Amino acid sequence: MADPEALAEEARRADALRRTVDVACALLRQARLPRDEAESVVAFTRSRVLELFPGKDDVFELVLRPRFTRILDEFAAPPRARVLPFRTR
Repeated sequence: MADPEALAEEARRADALRRTVDVACALLRQARLPRDEAESVVAFTRSRVLELFPGKDDVFELVLRPRFTRILDEFAAPPRARVLPFRTR
């Protein structure tokens, strides 16, 4: 039989994972961030997920990376163009 404290801890971490991913997805959909900034949000979310569940890189890549990729492709603004100023003579 599983330890009730261990089960409660697992449930807490799973809830934190769900909330973290939900907030990141909402931010990416609503903020219309430039692609590089949106990718930074995904990278931060990945690091937080791996803090909660160490060693689960492969699960992130298999389950969450495709979800984030779809959101980025649909909602992220194109990268900001770097415009050089005109030279005055």
